[in-house]
Amino acid sequence: MAAQPALNARVAEVTRGIVERSRAGRARYLERIEAAAAHRPERTRLGCANQAHGFAACGPADKALLRAGATPNLGIVSAYNDMLSAHQPYERYPGLIREAAHAAGGTAQMAGGVPAMCDGITQGEAGMELSLFSREVIALATAVALSHQTFDAAVFLGICDKIVPGLVIGALAFGHLPAVFIPSGPMTSGLPNTEKSKIRQLFAEGKLGRDALLEAEAKSYHGPGTCTFYGTANTNQMLMEIMGLHLPGASFVTPDTPLRDALTKAAVERALAITALGNAYTPVGRMLDEKAFVNGIVGLHATGGSTNHTLHLVAMAAAGGIFLTWDDFSALAEVTPLLARVYPNGAADVNHFHAAGGMAFVIRELLGAGLLHADVETVLGQGLEAYAREPVLDGESLGWREGPAATGDDKVLRGVSAPFQTTGGLKVLDGNLGRAVIKTSAVAPERHVIEAPARVFHSQDELQAAFKAGTLTGDFVAVVRFQGPKANGMPELHKLMPPLGVLQDRGQKVALVTDGRMSGASGKVPSAIHVTPEAVEGGAIARIRDGDLVRVDAVEGRIEVLVPPGEWAARPAASADLSSSHVGVGRELFAPFRAAVGTADKGATIFAAPVFTEAAE
Repeated sequence: MAAQPALNARVAEVTRGIVERSRAGRARYLERIEAAAAHRPERTRLGCANQAHGFAACGPADKALLRAGATPNLGIVSAYNDMLSAHQPYERYPGLIREAAHAAGGTAQMAGGVPAMCDGITQGEAGMELSLFSREVIALATAVALSHQTFDAAVFLGICDKIVPGLVIGALAFGHLPAVFIPSGPMTSGLPNTEKSKIRQLFAEGKLGRDALLEAEAKSYHGPGTCTFYGTANTNQMLMEIMGLHLPGASFVTPDTPLRDALTKAAVERALAITALGNAYTPVGRMLDEKAFVNGIVGLHATGGSTNHTLHLVAMAAAGGIFLTWDDFSALAEVTPLLARVYPNGAADVNHFHAAGGMAFVIRELLGAGLLHADVETVLGQGLEAYAREPVLDGESLGWREGPAATGDDKVLRGVSAPFQTTGGLKVLDGNLGRAVIKTSAVAPERHVIEAPARVFHSQDELQAAFKAGTLTGDFVAVVRFQGPKANGMPELHKLMPPLGVLQDRGQKVALVTDGRMSGASGKVPSAIHVTPEAVEGGAIARIRDGDLVRVDAVEGRIEVLVPPGEWAARPAASADLSSSHVGVGRELFAPFRAAVGTADKGATIFAAPVFTEAAE
């Protein structure tokens, strides 16, 4: 590529702000991982019995290498199970990884597994109330897997919603180790997303039966690999690539193909090459710095990614001593053009995005506009410019070529000179209801401001019942509260989209306001989500009553209840009986999580409070 242009002034300003507010926490974190890295390799300091336990099950050749301690040993942390389509291909990865490690002169061991639940299966069910907290469980399980201190680097096998953020948080707890993330890729394209969405709405209206709906869903989610819409799972993959944790072009190569296997083996080679035993030591805790997280946020906006990452990126950064705020997201959205239209922001899926130029094209365009930091560390050992290339196989040899200079389909992917819209389509809302975020990239411009009477619900089931009863008439703002992290684990409320979409298509002005989450697939209905403070904490959302005029303004960034200030201040907060959300399907085991979790704008995490406290002092 040609010489890089000057960094965009807003990107530089936001980065400086993050560095300044994170100074104390980041310094403390770096000191900790430097101390952990002082003894290399750590396993040679273990007692003889400890070491013997660590290689007891290995073959003779691996035992000899591990006893000598002079060659790198790779830990595998896997989210494999054969129920999740995205994770099913990982079944054979440990063998591939061990084979590649041996070929490179190292060893690899399965360090441990982490749980992986599917939000698609639990949507609208009780299990969804464990979903967000599964991120913390995954981080904890990662720590257990790596706690044996016998590894010089780790590879992480994970794709979906909470899994990658949990793995990143766990990896940063062992930030002195290099970390490479290895994807499995998206499933091949099935039923077009627009047809699937239409069938869901017809079912919600009672115009199609369950058999027709199930047939459509089965044609959509039909084989191994990630679901092909651009939800949280595929946004995770974009982030891992633009933040330098994948090899270039690895994110969206389909499973069980020669190129996919070649990329997996190459990732293992890189993980072994960047340990402290060599000359290219790249610990993940140093690599994921403020610039890397800014690049991630810019990528999120440029591709129209999942709103869940306004939680996850904050929590991930905090694990590395970095303090992100929603204001950072909003400020970067204002200067980042939307370059991709992938469902729910368009009709295409991620396979169409990849074929049109994919990540190589997006990164090339953003670098060329000065919207990304090029001077970052990556697992490849080169700056981000190398990620404007795409992988190719020449026989059995893996190489990279320059990515396309022009889009292959301007209905799916565009350059910065002719974007789909000039901003990233994510806005932070402030007002007498607190703070919230709204994603507008899939919302028609005439719906960016909605002012209508409130209809208040304490669960998504209540709203569904009202829809089926035909009582949701006229314009309204649906307020679904007591859905925050302390209340019930902050479930996604994606099942609300079909009925609200039906009403919107009938000509009603509708919007959603909630302290819960929406899926990464949230779409055309304006939704002010992650409202904080949440209702169970006495947040203002708990004071709304049916009929109150509510204004959701994604243009000016406001979320307000239009009630006289004196009346509003004097109004008591409503309460709700949440006991039914605290038992069953294992939810009683998560009471300590609900008690300890922080607010949505701090990542809704149980881990990060000290970082935010230091930054505030």
